Amino acid sequence: MGIFVLQGKVRERTGKGYARKARRNGAIPAIIYGEGEASIPFEADYEDFQTMIHTASGENVIVDLKFEGDSTERKAIIRDIQRDPLSGAVLHFDLHHISLTERVTVDVPIVVSGTPVGVKDFGGILEHILRDIEVECLPTEIPPSIEVDVSHLKIGDSVHVGDLAVEKVEILTDKERAIVTVVPPVVEEVAKEVEVPEAEEPELVGKEKEAAEEEAEGPAEEKKEKQKEKQKEGES
Repeated sequence: MGIFVLQGKVRERTGKGYARKARRNGAIPAIIYGEGEASIPFEADYEDFQTMIHTASGENVIVDLKFEGDSTERKAIIRDIQRDPLSGAVLHFDLHHISLTERVTVDVPIVVSGTPVGVKDFGGILEHILRDIEVECLPTEIPPSIEVDVSHLKIGDSVHVGDLAVEKVEILTDKERAIVTVVPPVVEEVAKEVEVPEAEEPELVGKEKEAAEEEAEGPAEEKKEKQKEKQKEGES
């Protein structure tokens, strides 16, 4: 685990107005605190902070905080980073004062490597469920990340927290939690056309049937009578 020296300047004032002014001048408002210690608000150079969190140790870097004119030894870890929800710019960060000889609890990111057999050969889908895990260890032994090889996974296989083995680190996250899993491919079903039978005319019964038959016979009888009248006229 690397140690990054960060130069800070103690803030004499606090508040939103002062914080906005600091950001306009290329600084980031911050605070350092520890158990049984008074918190110290300070500011640090924005570019220095960006360089620090983009080292190999990432956000779990050990910070060696220096204040001008103050020789006090301050080792710390990053506990919180506040970012602008739209731009992603860092607005504020918190440091926790630590001892290099006492264990700390931190979140370590999970890095997935390889292509699962179930994805490559059978069209499955890899789902990355858990992005980081909580561990406890000495500050100097915090791993920058934990790698999970998924190349052997078939469809239906998973890797759980309990499958991990990391030296000098105690994993605190529930061992039953799944980190990754390979699920079957999604098959889109084509909707089949359903034949709708033609509607049949309802069968008439009882009086309704008799009335319908009489209506049908009526025009036929009238036609016969007219034909007879024409025949009589022709004979006469």
